[in-house]
Amino acid sequence: MTLPFKAIISDLDGTLLNAEHKIGDFTIQILSELSQKGVDVYIATGRNLSDVQHIIRKVNVDEAMLVTSNGARANFLSGECVLNHHLPEELAFKLMNIEFDPTRVCVNSYQGDEWFINIDLESLRKYHQDSGFMYQVVDFAQHHGRQTEKVFFIGRELADLLPIEQKIRETYGDQVYTVYSTPQCLEVMNNGVSKANALEELAERRGYTLKDCLVFGDGMNDFEMLKQAGKGCVMGNADPRLKEALPNNEVIGFNKDEAVARYIRQVFGL
Repeated sequence: MTLPFKAIISDLDGTLLNAEHKIGDFTIQILSELSQKGVDVYIATGRNLSDVQHIIRKVNVDEAMLVTSNGARANFLSGECVLNHHLPEELAFKLMNIEFDPTRVCVNSYQGDEWFINIDLESLRKYHQDSGFMYQVVDFAQHHGRQTEKVFFIGRELADLLPIEQKIRETYGDQVYTVYSTPQCLEVMNNGVSKANALEELAERRGYTLKDCLVFGDGMNDFEMLKQAGKGCVMGNADPRLKEALPNNEVIGFNKDEAVARYIRQVFGL
């Protein structure tokens, strides 16, 4: 039987994971069945590798491809690291200490397998209750920039992040890749980093390209991979700016209803 795609690629939060930020039983079943048919499974997310490994290991797959920190790192589930693009240490430190309103914004970094933050923010715990991946509160003025995959700013509203984005683009624009994973989260990686670039390198190792893949996403950090895919599906709950940027891409259901798994079942006849 000829398969319609060689691989499926999915973002996690707002896409593959349900409203509780967990992978649902139906999704686990469908991805397991898909893998047994010989279709490759990729995860492409802003999350850290150690966080993602816990999630995908619930699925019965012999191998999986994991693109994490928005493309700053790419690994095979079996352990091989394909790429890792850190921010230069001095630049990372400057980004961590950029000025912002601490009553409206907090700053975070993913460095190696660790997560650092400037304040204890209880609301973030719900995203990682399943994996147990958790932040450490630090004073970034006394911190370091080593092994920084990304620096990200979480604001109460998009308007809180716009001045930070403008400052970063004006000061470091040619040195970094800046993108929103949600309207309240501005993420900064090294120049040339994106989910799509990392995915192309992984796919090439498997003998095909993004044009052979079915891709799902909901945030602006998914734009490139959705645009370059053989078929890119936008979630019904996606950032409105993503829907506007990709007017010709199919909009499917909502993550709370495990719409990715339902769509995969229909396309592959599972």
